[in-house]
Amino acid sequence: MEKGKMDKQMKIAVVGVGLIGGSFALTLKEKGLTAEVVGVDNSEPNRNKALELGLVDRFEELPAAVAGADLIVLATPVSSIPLLAVKVLNLVDDSQVVIDMGSTKQELCEVIAQHPRRGRFVATHPMWGTEFSGPEAAVHGAFAGRTVVICDREASDPDALESVERIYAEIGMPVKYMSAEEQDTHTAYVSHISHITSFALALTVLEKEREEEHIFDLAGGGFESTVRLAKSSPATWIPIFMQNKYNILDVLREHIHQLQIFRRMIEKDDVEGLRSLMVRANSIKRILP
Repeated sequence: MEKGKMDKQMKIAVVGVGLIGGSFALTLKEKGLTAEVVGVDNSEPNRNKALELGLVDRFEELPAAVAGADLIVLATPVSSIPLLAVKVLNLVDDSQVVIDMGSTKQELCEVIAQHPRRGRFVATHPMWGTEFSGPEAAVHGAFAGRTVVICDREASDPDALESVERIYAEIGMPVKYMSAEEQDTHTAYVSHISHITSFALALTVLEKEREEEHIFDLAGGGFESTVRLAKSSPATWIPIFMQNKYNILDVLREHIHQLQIFRRMIEKDDVEGLRSLMVRANSIKRILP
């Protein structure tokens, strides 16, 4: 992409046309930011569904898709992104830009750190997602108003960074900058722990409440919103948990500690202690109105 200029006719290659990749392709099409979206996906059902929904214009093998693209988007499970990033960087030239959309960054940035084309890569994490997966889960207007994290920006070429910043600005995403290490730490606390908690709560209820119709009939909005993330795909989240395991283990220790405090206070009928804990927890309203 030409330095300092948003190319309205840029060609996009999206590797992994699922929820995130499909929604991103759809958004770029709707904003008129691309003339053509070429998909790369190993799953024939995904390819067929993405074509049916108009998320991409056609599919190619990776080398052909990369060769004709101004922007290459990696939206596969995080366990595959580091090696995939190396393969793509081996194929690009100094006019092309590569981004990823995974939620873990440290391993990726370490793997590509010494690659001669490292400057053409911009590591990004759009802070958006749902509990659904696959091309059929792609959403119109998915990213507007949601933050995107750009990691290790100093490692990207200035023109590549500027191009990516402009794209995210065009689709309405404010940008935050972090190191890869910071991103993985903070994401463990505000995103990854939410999914683990949801999976665990769903298992707790399924274990204790044997009557499924009671779950269906009695579960209120609070329960539904809390366990919504338990519907998320294991294929997406197991690689995330493994790649960010040390940060996740740290946050799990603290989460378990807080649960144990609640348990002790309930055992002791410590009403004032519970009130104090809940009032302190209520202060999250200052951050999340």
